[in-house]
Amino acid sequence: MELFSWIPWWGWVLIALLLVGLWDIFFQRAHTIRHNFPIVGHLRYLLESIGPEMRQYFVANNREELPFNRIERGWVYASAKKENNYEGFGTDRDIYAHQHIFVKNALMPFKLGHKHPHKEEPDFIPCAKIMGAAHKRRKPFRPASIINISAMSFGSLSAAAVSAMNHGAQLTGAYHNTGEGGLSPYHQHGADVIFHFGTGYFGVRNAHGEFSMEKLKLLVEDNPQIRAIEIKLSQGAKPGKGGVLPGKKITKEIAEIRGVVPGIDVLSPSGHSAFSSIEGLVDFIEDIAEATGLPVGIKAAIGKTDEWEALAKLMKATGKGPDFIAIDGGEGGTGAAPPSFADHVSLPWVYGFAAIYRIFQSHGLDQDLVFIGSGKLGFPAKAAMAFAMGVDCINVAREAMMSIGCIQAQICHTNRCPAGIATQNRWLQSGIDIPLKSERLAQYFRTFRKELLEITRAAGYEHPCQFTMNDIQVNVDDDYLSSDLSQVYKYQKTEVPLNPQKIY
Repeated sequence: MELFSWIPWWGWVLIALLLVGLWDIFFQRAHTIRHNFPIVGHLRYLLESIGPEMRQYFVANNREELPFNRIERGWVYASAKKENNYEGFGTDRDIYAHQHIFVKNALMPFKLGHKHPHKEEPDFIPCAKIMGAAHKRRKPFRPASIINISAMSFGSLSAAAVSAMNHGAQLTGAYHNTGEGGLSPYHQHGADVIFHFGTGYFGVRNAHGEFSMEKLKLLVEDNPQIRAIEIKLSQGAKPGKGGVLPGKKITKEIAEIRGVVPGIDVLSPSGHSAFSSIEGLVDFIEDIAEATGLPVGIKAAIGKTDEWEALAKLMKATGKGPDFIAIDGGEGGTGAAPPSFADHVSLPWVYGFAAIYRIFQSHGLDQDLVFIGSGKLGFPAKAAMAFAMGVDCINVAREAMMSIGCIQAQICHTNRCPAGIATQNRWLQSGIDIPLKSERLAQYFRTFRKELLEITRAAGYEHPCQFTMNDIQVNVDDDYLSSDLSQVYKYQKTEVPLNPQKIY
């Protein structure tokens, strides 16, 4: 080392840069920019790598970003932390923009009576319907909350994130949908659970990757917190395409829960092997309901509607079929997908839900089914619109992630989530304080439900299910600046017959 002691520190920097430049010119051939502009070319890739963060914090305005803008994220963060989530000096939203939502307030808002059973619980809103009641399932289920956690699996999310969400759901009476990764120990902190499976049948599959009724029966018997079963037909991120869980995210624990091999990419088929027709789907649903006694529902993103029409006709003719239907929006969600799918395949939630509700309403089945909406509905005004269109419950996914710390880095599929939520990296997820984050999710739910109830009462109602299509107006285009939902989507929601003594 004494031989080179005469070289100052800046000399070593120059030598290092020279070596990088020589490597760029003579040895690496993958990047033309680096070859043609050695050393300096690296800056291009550095700036590109931090471009999303620069735009997110310094370039995009408050209402500009997608999938969630800064105002939306800020409302979730403030609500979760029980901070001031109000705005001052009026809205900065363009209220003349396409699809802007207006909730029509009543001249005389609804007032709680002195004998209201839950006057001391300002955010308590149970579902107005009971899953499984119409089909007389042995174990019907009435969700205690109209706002719940959507399908996000352990595997795509970390153990700490799932634990925080489940405990947070338990604190507010919400249910927690497992997603298609099977039931993990982290789903067992006290919340009601909807067990969800897709084409991979994770957690209830045999050695050949096929559905096992015996495993499902045993799972339900051993876990009484499972209150319903959901069969995923498709999801908003990539309908009609099988899911992928990268091998680097599949730990030994995840492999045991899912029934797969650690470290190997898991590819779910695009379609189910347990059935291949509408008749087969209905038979499959009835077999599961009979074996478990639980309500059974389906989840799907919406495209073509002819098969939905066939399902409704078969249900009307036989009195059999799903107890609930969860409609996912083509806006995508936590699942990673090719842009060709995320951008173009399946309808946005409002169009898809309207199409499906019309079909089941035309067959007189809308009151037998519990409709669940899922697709960027985790905000009070959007929720009011969804209830006016006919939903009975709302599932939130990305909004729930934000309440426990998600910063919308949009690298969920890389196992490098900086917030520790969508990763299996132990160091990254160690930053999640589970008791703190579970309370923040619970507080987000409480604030969401409280503000939704306040909007509901401003419109003159007691429960959000009483909203009608004529209570919400949306901007459409320049020919007629805004219209009631009934005019835009060409149907009237069937009014829910409510006994004031039984709403709660």
